[in-house]
Formats: sequence, structure tokens, C-alpha cells
Amino acid sequence: HPDLERTARLPGRDREVSLRWILVHMIEEIARHAGHADLLREALDGATGD
Repeated sequence: HPDLERTARLPGRDREVSLRWILVHMIEEIARHAGHADLLREALDGATGD
């Protein structure tokens, strides 16, 4: 299992972040983009995800 508390410095950041922070951030970004895509699809076809 990966060590989720291992840290790294990302470009453009003043502090180090943990692998856990990176994974959570990636999940949030994917969810945000999926939500945007769903809104666009609903606007095009009028169907909702019920």
C-alpha cells in the first residue's frame, strides 16, 4: 500500500502536500468536470439523471 502521508512539493506551491491531498484533489476535480459535462448534456437533450 502506498504511504498516503508521503509529501512532495508541487510546482507553484509554497508548501509540500501529501499523497492523500493529491488524491483527494484529483477526485474533486474529476467530480467537478463530470458535473459540468452532465449539466451540458442536460442542456442539450433535456434529460435528467433521475
